[in-house]
Amino acid sequence: MKKWIVSVILLGFSLGTLAATNAMQLVNDAKKQINVTVGYDPAYRKMAFPMGDVPLHTGVCTDVLIRAYRHQQIDLQKLVNQDMKKAWSSYPKLWGLKSTDTNIDHRRVPNLETFFQRHAKSLSLTDITSFKAGDIVTWRLPRNLPHIGIISDKKTSAGIPLVIHNIGAGTQEEDILFKYKMIGHYRY
Repeated sequence: MKKWIVSVILLGFSLGTLAATNAMQLVNDAKKQINVTVGYDPAYRKMAFPMGDVPLHTGVCTDVLIRAYRHQQIDLQKLVNQDMKKAWSSYPKLWGLKSTDTNIDHRRVPNLETFFQRHAKSLSLTDITSFKAGDIVTWRLPRNLPHIGIISDKKTSAGIPLVIHNIGAGTQEEDILFKYKMIGHYRY
């Protein structure tokens, strides 16, 4: 019996370490885009499926996440497409589409919010201690524009986590966590 309890404790510790390692790897993979993705281009583009991407030097806020997760062999393009096909009625109908579109669905913040609400752990929007490196946060900017970013491992001198995102000038690591109206906080 003692052996079994020790095994369960060790397994729990190992899984916790693995999750933290994956979160830090996600952060590091997002940071690799800083000074590489230097532009912002929301244009609709035809792309390969699965694992399609826009040119690395440009993109939008969602591309920061998509690229970082791909380094961990997680293809949000494919996962969002599959989930939308399975649960079409759960996803927002903001664009007048009648079926999925592998070129753009995964690059839309409201679709990623729905995907993470369905498949990730939703966390507090107000408890500063709940924000951990690798978490995903979504906001509404002025004029109700959706935005998304990844919580960094770095913090401000006041202890507020920085965010890795692309809000218009390429991938940046900045103090924006509480600058806009927060909509979602997820751990995937």
